[in-house]
Amino acid sequence: MKSLIPVYDIQNFSEYKNDGILVSRFGHYSKQHHHLHSAHRHSFYHFVFFTKGTGKQQIDFKTFDVKPNLIYFMIPGQVHSWNFDSEPDGYLINFSTSYFSSLLLKQEYLSNFTFFSGKPEQQVFELDAQTSENITTIFEAILKEGEQANNFNDDLVKVLLLQLFIAVDRTSNLTKNKEINPYNHTILKNFQHLIEENFTKLRLPKQYAELLYITPNHLNALCNDFLGTSAGKLIRDRIILEAKRLLINLDLRVVEIAEKLNFEDQSYFVKFFKKYEGTTPDRFRKQYLTTPYGTE
Repeated sequence: MKSLIPVYDIQNFSEYKNDGILVSRFGHYSKQHHHLHSAHRHSFYHFVFFTKGTGKQQIDFKTFDVKPNLIYFMIPGQVHSWNFDSEPDGYLINFSTSYFSSLLLKQEYLSNFTFFSGKPEQQVFELDAQTSENITTIFEAILKEGEQANNFNDDLVKVLLLQLFIAVDRTSNLTKNKEINPYNHTILKNFQHLIEENFTKLRLPKQYAELLYITPNHLNALCNDFLGTSAGKLIRDRIILEAKRLLINLDLRVVEIAEKLNFEDQSYFVKFFKKYEGTTPDRFRKQYLTTPYGTE
């Protein structure tokens, strides 16, 4: 069986105090794990706050600058890579999908933070000086707690992490323009979960609307009103994203990728990709290999 893009579990890294979390100064982490500079996936949540360094990074094929006071967040499954021009430093935290399960009654609590949306443009931003100072204090407190030999308190670390998320959320300028009632919020979240589970099998909004017990028009109206895009585009975007993730794995031929994504044949997949991405799968692959971070 041909290998896919590397997927790293939290157990691949040295532990902090238990298997569910890793906390590190970024400079040390980056030197210890050179293989992470090339494209890879995580099976855990991951975020980094840079205090020094320059360069580029990519999250799901969107390129961002690396610079001091920049913070980014990633959810499990996203593809990521770095390319540094100068030596970076800062703080890094990885935590498992079940890390907060013993503390939070609502397991979906993290999805309330826009930067855990899985949309790269909402996951990377530069913090103001005051917020940078505040979260640096929190990072240092978490590192200090990890040094406790006998009195380490994992719940304190979780509380500090939530404090950090709230501090960033308040100043990230990712404000919600419209209030959304709990019923509509639940429908949209369920729709997004259903896409993640079924995008290779279900391609039409009406199929998802049926699973949600609403009409296709209602589903489309909710997506347009609160997400700014159509239900159909959300489904297509997820298919295209997975196609890109598979295309950067050179062990897979285009025909194999078409099969994995449940297309009838390679020709249909190529037409679909070109229609919505503006280029063919082969050209996308070649361009990524040549200039993965785009042109200057």
